[in-house]
Amino acid sequence: MNEIDKARLKLSIEHYIKYFIGKRTREINKDEALDAIALAVREFAMDKMYETIARYNKVNTKRVYYLSIEYLIGRSLENNLHNLGLFNILKNIKIDGFPEDISLEEIFDAEYDPALGNGGLGRLAACYLDSMASLGIPGFGYGINYQFGLFKQKFDNGYQVEQADTWQGEDSPWQFARLDRKVAIPMYGDVETFKNASGQESYIWMNTKTMYGVPFDFPIVGYDGKSVNYLRLFSAKTDDELDINIFNEGGYIEAVRDKIETETVSKVLYPSDAVESGKELRLKQQYFFVSCAIQDIIRRFMEKSNDFSEMPNQVCIQLNDTHPSLAIPEMMRLLMDVHGQDWDAAWDITTKIFAYTNHTLLPEALETWPSRILGKLLPRHLQIIYEINRRFINFAKSKFGDDAGKLSKVTIVSGDGDNQIIRMANLSIVGSFSVNGVAKLHSELLKKSLVPEFYELWPEKFTNVTNGITPRRWLLHANTALSDLISSKIGDDWITNLDLLEGIADFADDKNFIKKFNEVKQTNKVRLAQKIFETNGIIVDPNSMFIVHAKRIHEYKRQLMTILHVIGEYLAIIKDGVKPAAPRTYIFAGKAAPSYNFAKLIIKLINNVASVINADPRANSLLKVVFMPDYKVSLAEVLIPAANVSIQSSTAGFEASGTGNMKFALNGALTVGTYDGANIEIREAVGADNFYLFGLREEQIQEMRRTNSYNPRKYYEDSDYIKRILNAINSNMFCEKDYVLLFKVIYEELLNRDYYFILADLEAFTKAIHDAEKDYLDKDVWAKKAINNVARIGNFSSDRAVLEYADRIWHVKPV
Repeated sequence: MNEIDKARLKLSIEHYIKYFIGKRTREINKDEALDAIALAVREFAMDKMYETIARYNKVNTKRVYYLSIEYLIGRSLENNLHNLGLFNILKNIKIDGFPEDISLEEIFDAEYDPALGNGGLGRLAACYLDSMASLGIPGFGYGINYQFGLFKQKFDNGYQVEQADTWQGEDSPWQFARLDRKVAIPMYGDVETFKNASGQESYIWMNTKTMYGVPFDFPIVGYDGKSVNYLRLFSAKTDDELDINIFNEGGYIEAVRDKIETETVSKVLYPSDAVESGKELRLKQQYFFVSCAIQDIIRRFMEKSNDFSEMPNQVCIQLNDTHPSLAIPEMMRLLMDVHGQDWDAAWDITTKIFAYTNHTLLPEALETWPSRILGKLLPRHLQIIYEINRRFINFAKSKFGDDAGKLSKVTIVSGDGDNQIIRMANLSIVGSFSVNGVAKLHSELLKKSLVPEFYELWPEKFTNVTNGITPRRWLLHANTALSDLISSKIGDDWITNLDLLEGIADFADDKNFIKKFNEVKQTNKVRLAQKIFETNGIIVDPNSMFIVHAKRIHEYKRQLMTILHVIGEYLAIIKDGVKPAAPRTYIFAGKAAPSYNFAKLIIKLINNVASVINADPRANSLLKVVFMPDYKVSLAEVLIPAANVSIQSSTAGFEASGTGNMKFALNGALTVGTYDGANIEIREAVGADNFYLFGLREEQIQEMRRTNSYNPRKYYEDSDYIKRILNAINSNMFCEKDYVLLFKVIYEELLNRDYYFILADLEAFTKAIHDAEKDYLDKDVWAKKAINNVARIGNFSSDRAVLEYADRIWHVKPV
């Protein structure tokens, strides 16, 4: 133990209790203790951050800037304590008067998850920031400092209810304001054209309305504290908090209207775009984000050089999906209108700086914006986009000739008049030097199915970087008992080189290791069972088979198929007397978008099925169903280590990659999954015998779509199993007494359309669950399979992914 660090940490905590909290030590509560300890730990992080930046500056290295609309970074205190080597030091510190009834575990639990993201996109961004810091790669994140995030999910009579997710935000002890880096963001107005001294057309964006972005820096502490990068988050502010003249005239609300309207931009993640004003707010939010980021990046570059031709050698900007794609025309605007570059020079710089990661194969999920809204909010940017498109289409014609079909696919601007739209994925591809998918199948489908015309134009732009997860968060931190067991056998170098986990495969037949491995899993299951009772009031048996389906609620992720299967099991018990050989608990978690009514109805169905089954004495000792509310990182850290089975059942060809599949496998859960996304590569890595594959392949689905040959009603008519399940949801079996045929819309969707092939895969899914059950009954066989999952998952580290980005796309090296 470092006695100097111990003494310093103790003094710092005491200092913050006295001078920041403003209380005597014996008077503080757990939230105040959290703030004091976090602020003290932040001092250590800041020292390392200054050392890191000095190291980067000394070698004048290229920087990577990661632009993402969301980040799911999870709680920071325990993670940072471990990474800075302070965890055991803190445990051994005794502070006079510190309340004895406040434990360290309670202090950790008091920390709010930062409400900065929603699902896999945000968690991937957080993993990559962790890896960049742990590897010493000069990489920095940019995002929005949401006050309320997405929403806090509650259930009211089984329905999802959204509440404001009030976390500490700007008051978080981990953030510190950089008021000196405030940037001005122009919007609205109009554009005037004039001739400059060289006789060339130039443009002035006039009569704009200005808001301001204030950055808050969030330290990202790498493992061992060797490097500390940061995530810079911007809050929207107005220049004038109060119009005193209007206030003095009695217009109290009008006097603060500008402040309210401005700060709305950074209030919530993904404001509803169901109405025109919501669309405008969402676009405003995206532009606010990228303008803050690009202005800050240019400022940082200009601290070293005014030669913009050098910028691609010093800067690489990674666009995490299309939300930041307005960064491309914003870079062009700033280079031309502010820094005096001509079009050709600005475009050459821009297209050497940006790289784009695609995250979806759903054409309807590729962002578009109506030109009328974009032109109203950002008239100069619409001009620039039109010119980018004009020049690009001329280039495309040189390759495609007058092939109207191909040109219509690649154009950035589509349609006419009020129906004209701007395609942000197309803009991202045209304006970037690299386009990558996030799993092998996804990247192939990207080239073959989603944007084949772009691949024909620029095959050299396209590459694959399969997603990864950080082992520090998802094993070392989330499952300390398992990480300790692993380290006792192979040492702890696996923490920074996950391929070394392969060494525990040697112990897959070791009876003593299997015993300890099973004990770790059982302890984690008991912990989750306690959490379920606390949050849901449901008692579950930790000796039952824990089958987990935890992810964003969407039709293509097919939580509906899982609950249909559960209904089938329930009906087999109560009608046929067929009992499962292994009692099981199905655990769901995930949020539905507020305006996604069908997904919210799926949540209602799951909760109603749970209520019926859990209250039925004929079945509830064999079968339980739980939907845990408000899925977030801190809940995932309890849920994932306890899972026996991980359900990864997306319709083949729809999931780009997924990272939940990797986290579950890393923690010793076996996957029941489709041939989709990263499932394919996970199955190859862990072995087909250690993965329960089911369902149609992507090419089979595409062929049925092409020939219009899929008839879900035939599956219903030909299968008594499917018919009984669907008839059950089309009855009042799972409806409250005041509701008749509440789930008829689901029944009709499955019978008449079934766009995501649920009925086609349902019986195969049930068989896969039963196959898993057979193996689960032999604890040694199951443990061997689980150990092999852990041992062979090393390739799915975010360290590997970030090193691939660094080598093949960013062209940076660890410093």
